[in-house]
Amino acid sequence: MTRPPAGSQAEKTPPGGGLEPGESPGFLLWRVTLRWQRVMVAALRPLGLTHVQFVLLASAWWLTEVAGETPTQQRLADHAATDRMMTSQVLRALESRGLVTRSADPDDSRARRVGVTGEGAALARQAVAVVEAADAGFFAAAGEGPALLETLHRLAG
Repeated sequence: MTRPPAGSQAEKTPPGGGLEPGESPGFLLWRVTLRWQRVMVAALRPLGLTHVQFVLLASAWWLTEVAGETPTQQRLADHAATDRMMTSQVLRALESRGLVTRSADPDDSRARRVGVTGEGAALARQAVAVVEAADAGFFAAAGEGPALLETLHRLAG
C-alpha cells in the first residue's frame, strides 16, 4: 500500500470522513451540554442544590403535586432517566435535608414511596423558576423555541 505524499490533503484527512471537531454534531452536542451544565450549576448553587438533586426534587414535586402520584423511587428514576442506585443516594441526601420523605410501599416491601415536604415543595417551585430563567437565557441563542423543542424531542427519542 502506498502512502499519500507528505502534506497532501489525503494525509490530513482524519479517519471516518474528515470532519473537523467543529463540524461533528456529537462533539458540538458535547460542548453545548458542558456549557449548559455549567449554567445550571451556577443557577442552582445559591439554592444549595446540585443539578441532579434539582432534577429529582423537581420530578418528585411534579409527580406528586401536578400528576397526583405518590411515586416510588423506581418511578422517579424512570421519570428523571436517572440510575436507580444514584437516585436512592440522592434521595437519601434530600431526605436528610427535610426536603423529601421516603416510606415503605404498602404494596411492595422492596419499594420506597417518595413524598415532598412543604419545604421541599417550596424549594422545588423556586428552583424550577430559576432553572427555567437560566434555560431561557441559554437557549435564546438557538432562536425559535418551538422548533428547538421539536428537535430536542426527536433527539431524546
